[in-house]
Amino acid sequence: MSTIAANRVSVIMNHLSSSASQPGGLLAGQVAIVTGAGQGIGGASALLFAKEGASVVVSDLDDVKAKDIAQQITSAGGKAIVVSGDVTDLSFPERLVEETVKAFGKINIIINNAGFTFDGMLHKTTDKQFQLMLEVHNAAPFRIIRAAAKYMRLKDGEPRSIVNVSSTSGLHGNLGQANYATAKAGIIGLTKTVAKEWGPFGVRCNTVAFGYIDTRLTRAKENGETMVVDGQKIALGIPMGAKKEAPPPAVVFADTPLKRAGQVEEAAGSVLLLCSPFASYITGHTLEVTGGKGI
Repeated sequence: MSTIAANRVSVIMNHLSSSASQPGGLLAGQVAIVTGAGQGIGGASALLFAKEGASVVVSDLDDVKAKDIAQQITSAGGKAIVVSGDVTDLSFPERLVEETVKAFGKINIIINNAGFTFDGMLHKTTDKQFQLMLEVHNAAPFRIIRAAAKYMRLKDGEPRSIVNVSSTSGLHGNLGQANYATAKAGIIGLTKTVAKEWGPFGVRCNTVAFGYIDTRLTRAKENGETMVVDGQKIALGIPMGAKKEAPPPAVVFADTPLKRAGQVEEAAGSVLLLCSPFASYITGHTLEVTGGKGI
C-alpha cells in the first residue's frame, strides 16, 4: 500500500473509531460554500455542515432567508457568513469566492445547489425559458468553480470537494421539463470533467441526482409559491390539474420502494456523505437519492 493510500485509510479509521470523541465533527476546520442555502435542501445542508464543524458561507438570492439560516448556525455556536446574490450575475462568482476567502482564509467545499424549475411543454417553451435553466444550472456552477480555481487547485494536503446538484430529470428526462432536464444532464458532464482535471490536485467532484424530495419545487403549483428573476415572477411546483391537490401517496409513490418523499434533511445527508472522509476515494460519481425509484 502506498504512503498516500495508507494515510487516507488512517484518516478514515480515525473517524470510524473515534468519531464519538471528536466533537469537532466530520468537517472540522473546513470552509464550505453552499448556494441556494436560504431554504430547502441548501438550507438543510448549510445547517448540517455547520453542525459537523464547517465554517459555512450561506449564499442565496433571498438575503432575508440566508441571514436566518446563518443566524441559526451562529446561535448554535457555529461559524457562518452570508454572501447573497444572483448566481447568474456575471460578477457574483468572483465576489462569492473572494468574500469567502477574506472571511475564512480558504475554501474546502463548494455545493452548487442554487436553482429552480421553469416548466412548460417543449413546443411552448420560449428561448428565454430554456436559456435561463442553462444559466442557473450549468453556467453559474461553472463560473463559481472557475472563480475558485486558485484556491482549490493546491497540493497542500487539505481535503477539497465539490458537489453539483442534479436531478432524476437529468438522468431520465421529464414531462414538461425539456429545459430543466437538459440542464441537469449537463451538470453531470461538468462534474466528470472537473473530477478528471482537478483530481491530480486532490479535489473530488461529484453529483447528487435527487428524486422526489419534499420542497417547494415538488409541492402543488396551486400553493402559489413563486420567485422573481429579472423582474419576472416564476411559478414553482407541480401542476395538479383540475383537482388542484396532490393524489394520495399510494399513487404518487407507487414506483418508489420506500413509498414516501425524501426530506430535506435526508437530502443534506447525502451531500455531507460525498464531502466527508468516508467518500475520500469517490469522484466523478452521480449519487441517486430517490428512495429507490428508477432501479
